[in-house]
Amino acid sequence: MLIIGICGGTGSGKTTVVNKILDILPVDHVAILSQDSYYKDNSDISMEERKHINFDHPDSIEFDLLYNHINELKKGHSIEKPIYSYITCTRSSETIHIDSKDVILVEGILLFTDKRIRDICNVKVFVDAPADERLLRVIKRDIIERGRNVEQTLDRYINTVKPMHEQFIEPTKRFADIIVPLGGENTVAINILASTIRQKLGLNKDQDINSVFH
Repeated sequence: MLIIGICGGTGSGKTTVVNKILDILPVDHVAILSQDSYYKDNSDISMEERKHINFDHPDSIEFDLLYNHINELKKGHSIEKPIYSYITCTRSSETIHIDSKDVILVEGILLFTDKRIRDICNVKVFVDAPADERLLRVIKRDIIERGRNVEQTLDRYINTVKPMHEQFIEPTKRFADIIVPLGGENTVAINILASTIRQKLGLNKDQDINSVFH
């Protein structure tokens, strides 16, 4: 089994890199876990209090559960992945069934702040991007997916996202095996990542990557 961890700042292009990896690997042999599914449930506090949750601080993530789920998948067991809503800041009573696969892909902004997660990953990837590009992506995402307006997004970026990135996320770059500047647009870095995946799977340069799964 191969466990790939993908970290990087908010809006850095992690999703694009994940999709590039899925282009490399047979999709039916890959299980994907997102750190976003493991935000702590906040149903015990008021809606007003939920507006002030710092989603960019490691304390907002239930890392114990995330680590246990990765470990269960590594053992060949299935898991029930949580469903989290940014609109209500709570977890759904429903879950998503995830079966163990040959490759486990785990992604999230704070992933490498937890040593257990770092240690269980066979390949650690940090997706890097300039701050202005990340901000533009955050604005688009927050308006479309999270019900925020531009003013709310900019305020959150200045007071929370930027300082948390500098304090917690950027320092974890040193743990990465591969750094991908400019996200999924960096074809050279993606090719290096593909070569690393092939090596970890025990393939030589002439072998079809699909052959390892048959």
